[in-house]
Amino acid sequence: MKKIISLVAVSALSLTLAMGAEQYSMSDADRALYKEMLENNPADIFVDEGNELFDEMVTEESLAKFLGVDIDDLPKTIAGFPRYIPQVDEVLGLDQVMQAVMYLNGYKPFKLKSAEMFSMLAYAKSLANDEPINIDVDANEKMKKAYALGTKVFMMKRGKRGLSCNSCHSKEVTGLILRTQPLPDLGEVNTAGTWPAYRMTKSSLRTLQRRFQGCMKNALLAVIPIGSKEMVALEVYVTNLAKEKGKKIAIPGLKR
Repeated sequence: MKKIISLVAVSALSLTLAMGAEQYSMSDADRALYKEMLENNPADIFVDEGNELFDEMVTEESLAKFLGVDIDDLPKTIAGFPRYIPQVDEVLGLDQVMQAVMYLNGYKPFKLKSAEMFSMLAYAKSLANDEPINIDVDANEKMKKAYALGTKVFMMKRGKRGLSCNSCHSKEVTGLILRTQPLPDLGEVNTAGTWPAYRMTKSSLRTLQRRFQGCMKNALLAVIPIGSKEMVALEVYVTNLAKEKGKKIAIPGLKR
C-alpha cells in the first residue's frame, strides 16, 4: 500500500511540475528586484554583524588552533566543511565547531538556530570565498558513514506524500518549475557554496540547514533538527555534489 501511495504522490508531483513549467519562474518585478539586490546584497549587513561577533568570541587564531591548522590554511580548511573533528570523534558543521571554540574562549555558545549564529556562520564561511570546495567524503570511516547517511536521507521517501529530497532534485525533474521556481541541480547551482544566503521571500539570512528545514516543511515531512547527525550528513552529501562540479565558496548568497 505504501508503495502505491508513493507512486501516486510522485505522479502527482510530476504533473504539477509539468503544468508549472508553462509559467514564468519569476515576475518582471521580482527579476528587477533580484538584479538590484545582486549589486547590494542585504546579507552583507548580517555578514558585518557576524564579523563583529566572530572577532570577539571566536577569532581566526582560536579557530585555526582548534582545527590544528596554520592560520594561512584556515580558508582552505573552512572550504572542506562539514569535516571530521578528532576532539569529539564526529563529523561536524562549521557552526558546531564555532560553538566549541566559543565555549573554550569563555563564552556561552549561540544556539545553532539563532540569528547570531547564522550571521557568524556567514562571516566565517566568507573567509573561504573563492576557495574550491574540497570536502573529502573518503577521509576516514566517520566521513564515509556521514556521506552514506546523507545519501540515505536525501533519497529516503517520507511523509504521507512519499517525497524525498531527490523527488525535486533528480535528473528527471531538474529544470521544471514548482511554486514559480525552477528545480535546480544542487551541485550545478552550487547550493552548498552559496549558503548562508539572504532569502528575498523571507527577508532574512538563512543557512543551508535552515533551508533544508524549509523544504521539509513545505513537503509536509517531519523536520530534522539543525545540527543533528542526519542534518549534518545531508549537508555532507549536498556539499560533495558541489565539489564534483568544481564549485567554489561564494558567501553570502542571494536567493529568491
